[in-house]
Amino acid sequence: MGSKNGKPVLRGEDIAAIVRTSGMDEKQVRDNFDAFIAEYPNGQMKPKVFRDMMTKVMPKKDASKMEKHVFRVYDANDDGLVGFAEFMVIYYVMSEGTPEDVLTKIFRVFDVNSDGCISMKEMARLIKDMYGLLKTEDPKIAAKDMIAKSAFAEMDQNMDGKVTTDEFISACMGQAEISQLLALKVIEIFVEDI
Repeated sequence: MGSKNGKPVLRGEDIAAIVRTSGMDEKQVRDNFDAFIAEYPNGQMKPKVFRDMMTKVMPKKDASKMEKHVFRVYDANDDGLVGFAEFMVIYYVMSEGTPEDVLTKIFRVFDVNSDGCISMKEMARLIKDMYGLLKTEDPKIAAKDMIAKSAFAEMDQNMDGKVTTDEFISACMGQAEISQLLALKVIEIFVEDI
């Protein structure tokens, strides 16, 4: 995104990139950009605004815990802000993408340190933060550490102590019950969010 007289503008290369990655046509991109700028005049969504949005779509006790994980998915360039292009790519993937595309994006929720792998420590942290969402749906759900260990065991197919994107997708698309439950819970956040 560029800027003209201090106002965000959509450059030709931005439009082309969003058309290519989102499946929208140029008019749809421009219309969505205009709506985004009407809501966020500086062209960026700050973490506080994102947190407020998350609070509206999730129970208050869970919003603050999951917000940082979900924000990480949108903030693809790790600059601490969500720009229009980042927002639109996630919006499209979550609403129109293939199951593999969606799970690749969801993987970023689990990959807390963005190193391309999920460690047991990251899994435990995410389960701790998601536990309220899981417990709301099933009050008799197992303890946090049991869920984390079970999900990690399902996903870590080669038992090397880390879960790759491919292992994550395979577990979620296969018969791995806990992996599917966790992925669906995260997807619900995005579906309500967009």
